[in-house]
Amino acid sequence: MRAYLTLVRRELGGFFISLTGYVIIASVLLLLGFSFTGMLSSLNNDPHGVVAPLTELFYGTFYFWLILLLTAPVITMRSFAFEKWSGTYETLMTTPVKDWQVVLAKFTGTMLFYILTWLPLFGCIAVVRYLTREPTVLDPWTTTSTFFGIALIGCLYMSMGCFASALTRSQIIAAMISFVIGLGLFVLSLRSLVPAPSADWAAKVFSYISLVEHMEDFARGFVDTRHIVFYLSLTVLFLFLTLKVVESRRWK
Repeated sequence: MRAYLTLVRRELGGFFISLTGYVIIASVLLLLGFSFTGMLSSLNNDPHGVVAPLTELFYGTFYFWLILLLTAPVITMRSFAFEKWSGTYETLMTTPVKDWQVVLAKFTGTMLFYILTWLPLFGCIAVVRYLTREPTVLDPWTTTSTFFGIALIGCLYMSMGCFASALTRSQIIAAMISFVIGLGLFVLSLRSLVPAPSADWAAKVFSYISLVEHMEDFARGFVDTRHIVFYLSLTVLFLFLTLKVVESRRWK
């Protein structure tokens, strides 16, 4: 356990001893700011006609998905690729730690940083609640379920990023692989871009894998166990694939 926590602290600290972490945080703050001004414009244009929760208004913006699709590959690209490029990978893997501990520590470190970048959203929502003087605008349960959904999607995208980073020595290639996988999953979520399936089972499949529909439920305060199983299953799958890639060094 001590080795795992040490690796997590090492992974998380790596974001703050380099410029990359601060650039990511600044970029997320910029996009959150754009989304914040968009929410204010909606409320100013029709303050009494907006009945949706603030969390749903934010989720419905383009910036929400842009943050996810762009930051996830950048956060995870250094996980294994940087270790291989800098020559510290073999040193790390010969220390008295197990492969699964390394993989889990890399994933945990990136997840903690991912959650940290989303914390300013609390401030944006609180400011809107203060300006509107409407206590019902910020429902505790809806806000909690929204951030729970953000964390679940983050688990999936962080695990995909770790898997992509484990495949190569180049951080740029790792980010590109992660972006392509994440973008592909997101495009499948846009059912409007996919021809309407004729079979009922096909419609259920598209609905089950739709990140947009999942996040819509979370933003409205609905926590469906099917969504939780979906994200956790894929997260475990990609972490398992990452572990196998890490273990493959023994076969070379």
